[in-house]
Amino acid sequence: MERPGAGGINSNECENVSRKKKISEEFEANTMDFLVDMPFATVDIQDDYGITDEPQINSERSKEKERIKSDRVKKRKPKRKDYQPNYFLSIPITNKEIIKGIKSLQNAVIQQDKRLAQTMVRDGSFHITLLVMQLLNEDEVNLGIDALLELKPFIEELLQGKRLTLRFQGIGTFKNQVGFVKLVEGDHVNSLSEIAETANRTFQEKGIRAGESRSFKPHLTFMKLSKAPWLRKNGVKKIDPDLYEKFVNHRFGEEILYRIDLCSMEKKKQSNGYYYCESSIVIDGRERSIQDGRLGGTRECSSERKHRGQETYWNSRIN
Repeated sequence: MERPGAGGINSNECENVSRKKKISEEFEANTMDFLVDMPFATVDIQDDYGITDEPQINSERSKEKERIKSDRVKKRKPKRKDYQPNYFLSIPITNKEIIKGIKSLQNAVIQQDKRLAQTMVRDGSFHITLLVMQLLNEDEVNLGIDALLELKPFIEELLQGKRLTLRFQGIGTFKNQVGFVKLVEGDHVNSLSEIAETANRTFQEKGIRAGESRSFKPHLTFMKLSKAPWLRKNGVKKIDPDLYEKFVNHRFGEEILYRIDLCSMEKKKQSNGYYYCESSIVIDGRERSIQDGRLGGTRECSSERKHRGQETYWNSRIN
């Protein structure tokens, strides 16, 4: 048997190194899938979790540079080890034209690769995430409802009786893992960002852990590879741009902001596919029905009864 040369590695050692590398890659892939698989799953994982494309610096780097780098990370993202969002503020998408366009897009993708059928966001769940938060018990849920109700007069003052129209056109992705319909840039996006910022501040002032380290980027998700993690093992690691090529400039339609819901990520969805809703506010006063996930039937929402007579009372009824 030949002995390996100086500094060489025998066959057994090669197998061990290869096996460890494979296990490490599979672990990283599964972790990335888990982080992406949430209703607000458009998180820039590299930015949020400190993963970069830069090579690792060796131990000769000066301590001063390491300290500066550490300070930057701390300023960018505070330590919140036990912060796991389980609720979010949702703007439901109800325009039939937009929904029809998304279904056509989804069907076009599936026709080219039937394996991707399981990655599609289901009908009824289409929404824009305004804010994510952590509510651990009923008391905190009630605080969240209070914060949502306090948000209404600010939005009405911001809009000054005008409707906030959200226009959707084109396709975008996050790291080619999440596919979404893009919101056309304009003053309406600035207004939406201001609402999101105020919502974040309002919830945090009540002691609720809310928000993310990344900047607010409104979008309408239509597919997520993380919904079918087995695809990675079959070689599907990214969303191929060719799959949605015909829709890159497609105009999906307009959605008028009329309602904001406080929804649960974990509780069972409603029969129509939409998330479990704790409470809602109606923005422009149009007569629309609101379905509360806890009640059902034609009754007042519990949060409405609780806040009747207050300035934040919202005048709407559920199905």
